[in-house]
Amino acid sequence: MEPIRAHGAVRRAGPWLRYGAAAAAVTATAVAGSRAVDPDSAWYRSLRKPSWQPPSWVFGVVWTPLYATVAYAAGHALGTVPGARQRAGLAGSLAANLALNAGWNRLFFTRRSPGAALAGTLLLDLSNAELVRRIARTDRTAARVLVPYAAWCAFATALNASIARLNR
Repeated sequence: MEPIRAHGAVRRAGPWLRYGAAAAAVTATAVAGSRAVDPDSAWYRSLRKPSWQPPSWVFGVVWTPLYATVAYAAGHALGTVPGARQRAGLAGSLAANLALNAGWNRLFFTRRSPGAALAGTLLLDLSNAELVRRIARTDRTAARVLVPYAAWCAFATALNASIARLNR
């Protein structure tokens, strides 16, 4: 966030702005991604899936708090990163991560391509690792909050890989 100038003094944007922007970005990601998901489609139902795949309803139950933790971690971390350049870099990493997150749903459900979705989720895993590493340098609390998100995405990668393998 750029500093706000008021009466000649420089001050940073308040936390409500950071958290609000983070929540808006994460909400947009969730909405964009969920619009592509159709677990009741004939195509998806016809896919062979591993026995360890959770029921469809679990995904909504898990993603809701995970998205909340991403918004919290983003808002928190943006308040602790020193310097405009570092904040811009973090904001860019967060934006790329959220784009990869929403993009997976399009690759898997809209394109109906478990293979392309696997490539997308592998990129998301790399993005998660980079994001946790970047944030941990200045905000260990926010980095720890992101660990369950990264872990769930890793689980999703394994699930996606299994589906791609079963449906070659």
